[in-house]
Amino acid sequence: AAGYDRAVYPSLTGLPVTGDEEVAQDHPVIVAKMDNTEASAPQIGLGSADLVVEELVEGGLTRLAAFYYSDIPDLVGPVRSMRASDIGIVSPVDATIATSGAAGVTIGRIKGAGISFFAEGSKGFERDSSRSAPYNLFANLQDVATEAQLDEATRPQDYLPWGSEDDLPSGQPAKTIAATFGGGHTTNWTYDGKGYVNENTFAESGDTFPADTVLVLRVQVGDAGYLDPAGNPVPETKLTGKGEAMIFHGGRLVRGTWEKKDLDAPIALSTKAGDLTVPAGHTWIELVPAANGDVTFQK
Repeated sequence: AAGYDRAVYPSLTGLPVTGDEEVAQDHPVIVAKMDNTEASAPQIGLGSADLVVEELVEGGLTRLAAFYYSDIPDLVGPVRSMRASDIGIVSPVDATIATSGAAGVTIGRIKGAGISFFAEGSKGFERDSSRSAPYNLFANLQDVATEAQLDEATRPQDYLPWGSEDDLPSGQPAKTIAATFGGGHTTNWTYDGKGYVNENTFAESGDTFPADTVLVLRVQVGDAGYLDPAGNPVPETKLTGKGEAMIFHGGRLVRGTWEKKDLDAPIALSTKAGDLTVPAGHTWIELVPAANGDVTFQK
């Protein structure tokens, strides 16, 4: 956008800092892998996230990668395990993952990609005895941020190409959204005149993610090469290449194309007319399978 200055706009929202806040922090971006099933209710900490990515996991269910940088909360969760899909999701901003762990093959790939993570057993992780396992692990991200502290304050690169509402083409009316992940879970959104309300969220009341924009990326999904404990094949989202993009903002839909040249490259958006930007704010990204997922909307 015209006049865009990386020095005063955080990379995960594109919103200017206020008061005495600093853009560069002495901790990395922290991504909490959160369960997204009814068993996780209520999810804690989503309201403090800068950005959220919803990804497919086995059984047609989804899991959330909640990104924290400008506001690091004490408690988030329930925290669950990593997937190979997370490499392309977190690498662009050199994020550190808070997780319950992962399958051995996944840990090998995560480490091979140079991604740092903290798992159960690290400082700040605890089980809530009032909940049932495995949906009872929570992480104190203040502790994780301290453990992952950087040698100097650093501003990550922009996760999305940020702009203003004025930069966005007019598009078409779209007040409700249904993002379906391969015949399994569907996430429903309604525009309320200010932002997008997740109608079937599992977040604690008053702690929902304040979505200004819902960005849908239609993605290719492959097989991660192993089974989960229940015997289900584990899918792997291929977050490289290009595909269809749908930007829902202000009760309207703008269609375009996304491109990501490699796993640690940022996401680029475009239309036939040229580059496309996302209005600065809090964005929820839906990684909907291109082959068997679906996205529907109504005026």
